[in-house]
Amino acid sequence: MVGHLNFILRLTIWFLLTADFSVANIIIGVSIALLLPGGKTARQSLKDWLRVLGEIIVAIPQAYIEAFEIILRPHNHEDITMEQVKPRRTPGLIFLDIFLITFTPKTIVLKYHEAGWYEVHRVQRRKKT
Repeated sequence: MVGHLNFILRLTIWFLLTADFSVANIIIGVSIALLLPGGKTARQSLKDWLRVLGEIIVAIPQAYIEAFEIILRPHNHEDITMEQVKPRRTPGLIFLDIFLITFTPKTIVLKYHEAGWYEVHRVQRRKKT
């Protein structure tokens, strides 16, 4: 089942990159999704995939809320923080984690460190002291 999710993720990325749903492009996308190597053989759990997909669904309204906050009350303070990658993450789940962080307007992943850390840029309202 998780193998199917990897295939769907790869195909979705292909369609997002090409924005073309012609028969030829679908055939090329399916071929590329099947030919890409599997990567690490770390054990993936369907539970982890469903949890991340649920977090992405929750992030959609959060992204709109954050966009309106930035428009109505400008954020003029920036921070760069390090966030640790959750344990036993496969490359597909790491990609979805990075997508989730970058999807909201106030945060973006600047770099993924192989040691298991994300470098995250965040904008915030300056707290009055």
